[in-house]
This record gives sequence, C-alpha cells and structure tokens, in this order.
Amino acid sequence: MQPTAFSAEAIEGLRCVFSCIDNTTLEGSDTHERIQSLCQQSIQLQDLSQGISHVAAVCVYPVFVKQARQLLQGSGIRVASVAGAFPSGQSPLSVKLLEVRYALDQGADEIDMVISRGSLLEGDYNKVYDEIAAIRQEVGTQTLKVILETGELKTPQNIAKASQLAIDAGADFIKTSTGKISVSATLEASEVMLKIIKNHYDSTGKWVGFKAAGGISTPEEVLKYYFLTSQILGKKYVTNQFFRIGASRLTERLFAFLTDENFVI
Repeated sequence: MQPTAFSAEAIEGLRCVFSCIDNTTLEGSDTHERIQSLCQQSIQLQDLSQGISHVAAVCVYPVFVKQARQLLQGSGIRVASVAGAFPSGQSPLSVKLLEVRYALDQGADEIDMVISRGSLLEGDYNKVYDEIAAIRQEVGTQTLKVILETGELKTPQNIAKASQLAIDAGADFIKTSTGKISVSATLEASEVMLKIIKNHYDSTGKWVGFKAAGGISTPEEVLKYYFLTSQILGKKYVTNQFFRIGASRLTERLFAFLTDENFVI
C-alpha cells in the first residue's frame, strides 16, 4: 500500500514526473566515474510494468557530454549540457557561443543557458534578448532551455519580463534556476513563469516548456510543481516534451518510493 497521504492522482502524477526528470550533476568535483554512475542509474531506473519510464535527460557540463552520449546511446535518454558561462552568465557573448558550439559538437541534444541577470536588472533588455537570440541561432534545431535564475531577479515583474524576453527570443523552455544560489526554484516564481507561458499560448497557439530546478528533492516537493503546472496549463501539458524537473537527489528517492511499498520518505 502506498502512504495514505498520496492519492491515486498524486501517484499518477509522480509517475509522470519521473519521466520528466533531467537527472543532473553539475559539481566542480564531477569525474568521469561520476558521469558513468549517473548514466547507468538513469538507464536502470525504470519499471515499465509499473508505468515508470526512464528519465528524460541527463544534464552535465560540456566536457562530459561526449562520454554521456556514448553511455546513453540507444537508451532514449537525451543529453543536456549547461553552456554559456553557467552559472553566472558573466562572459562575453563570443565566449558563450564558443562553449555552446563545443557542447553541440560533443553531442548535446539540449542546451541549458543562463541569461545575463545583471543586464536585465540594469534594464538592458535588448542585450538580454540579443544574447538569447544569438544562442538560439547557434543551437539550431536542438532544444534550448533558458535559465532565468529567479532568485536573483527578486520581483515578479523582473521574472515576468525575463520570461517574456526568453520566449520572444526563441526559448524552447524557460527554467527557474541554476541550483547554485541560496534561493532556487520556488512556487511563487514558477507561477509567474507559467502564467507567461499560458499567455503566450493563448495569443500564439504555441507551447513553450517549463523547467523547475534547484532544491527539489522529495516526492512531496515535486508534486507541488506538478499540480501547479497542471492547474495553470492543464494535465496534457505535463509531459517531458514541455515539462522538466532538474534533479540530483530526487531521482533515486522518487523511484524507490514508486517501486517499494515499504519505502519511508
């Protein structure tokens, strides 16, 4: 029996969420051994008999993309790479573009870039837009996720402005956070972002994806993002085509919960 605190709808939502995880390691101490372990875990953690598919992607630094590409070959799991002066964004555009191109050449399916928060806070919206648009062009047909780092943007107005700029410049996803500052994903920031996505869909008929990342480590926490997204955008939106959760600690914990009736959170 699953814990009574989790309804059938919640369990269904958690199964859905598992297939939307970007299983992530982004540490200065990352090694090839750690990347191998992450990729093996990502392949092994699935149980189709219980409706649990594998994670959506593995997310690593550019120098590990080639290794991850080789290890995940044929698994259906995508390779995502941060690029563009992650996590600060404080590099010239030319340097950002070189890093993006390197990650793509190594085999990345998806690029997670960061915006220049300082420029946005200074009101230089054209610079923020132009940088995203330039990286969009470099990424081509691959997936571009644009990280806003909402904890540094502070206000709902800034978060809304950054969300709209990213969407207008060609983001496939807008993403809350790098996970590298004290304030990572929050429901308040996510609600602002989701409403911008909804407004964009209502006016254009085109969906843009949403990714929450940073500090989401338990089934209870991730359910809040699942239900918030479902409430604003509808349950049909919550697939890994449009919804992602960036996670490191959550993945194994959630799989254990979904497959072991005796697992205690």
